[in-house]
Amino acid sequence: MRKPVILITGANGEVGHGLILELSTHGHTDIVALDIEPVDPALASRCRASFVGSILDRHLIERIVSEYEVREIYHLAALLSTRAEFTPETAHEVNVEGTMGLLELALEQTSWRGEPVKFLFPSSIAVYGMPDLATKERAGKVKEYEWTSPTTMYGCNKLYCEQLGRYFALNYRQLAVDRDTARVDFRCLRFPGIISAMTVPSGGTSDYAPEMIHAAARGEPYACFVREDTIIPFMVMPDAIQALLKLAGADVSRLRRRVYNVTSFSLTAAEIRDRVMKAFPKADVTFTPDLKRQAIVDTWPLDVDDGPARRDWSWEPEFDADRSFNEYLVPEIRRRYAKGRE
Repeated sequence: MRKPVILITGANGEVGHGLILELSTHGHTDIVALDIEPVDPALASRCRASFVGSILDRHLIERIVSEYEVREIYHLAALLSTRAEFTPETAHEVNVEGTMGLLELALEQTSWRGEPVKFLFPSSIAVYGMPDLATKERAGKVKEYEWTSPTTMYGCNKLYCEQLGRYFALNYRQLAVDRDTARVDFRCLRFPGIISAMTVPSGGTSDYAPEMIHAAARGEPYACFVREDTIIPFMVMPDAIQALLKLAGADVSRLRRRVYNVTSFSLTAAEIRDRVMKAFPKADVTFTPDLKRQAIVDTWPLDVDDGPARRDWSWEPEFDADRSFNEYLVPEIRRRYAKGRE
């Protein structure tokens, strides 16, 4: 008999680290981790199994499902926004075709199990596309269906994958005579910028915030690539993990949509710098905007409306801006570099 498992792709990433630690802490020993690089030994020891390879490798995926019954998928693997702009064709292949393949896997497992496989998918504020700063200011808290005209390949990929998820959940092969009634239980979060104390940022256009804090803790100068007045929504990693798990655990009958905004706080880059300087008075933080990356960030909303998530599955962040810096980011990052870790 194949053992039922939770499949986590992109396990070595920022969210993957936090998710595996949280699940294993609460007694889940049924995790199968997949990443393009060998899974961190500290994470692998908390998993039933770990695999090295691409989500595009069909033989690898077939091997996993031949050994395990996949009942839940957290699809975290992706080529992030900055890197995706340098290799848009590769980004489309990984972000879209990889997701399509995993949705097909989820559908097959659903048919085999006789009950829907949960498919948790992290999307991004990169799906939004505000035309100018005046519109961004007027728009305020943006709803899920507003201003979805992304300007980046990553944003386009995420928005399309949201639609793919809806299709597999609601309308798969709707005209087929022999239409299978199996459906994937697709659930998606649109994350703001995520700041983690535990992992170093790796290619996101919102990473100026965590990069600033980590550089200060290491005693290294940091030239921020956006203007001081740049503002987008953020949340810290513990809230991101809890949002994923809370949505995964919600009764499907309460979910009125497949895609939900979540957020915690919005700060300007200057306000983030001020908080960093308060914690690390010797920090050397300057602003040298990269006009191309700045143009991308300017298309993202200054805040998002997460009212539907609060209504449907009682979402509420535990960390506001003060608690994020005072109780999580500053003490944890200090501890990290005090121990000499990278």
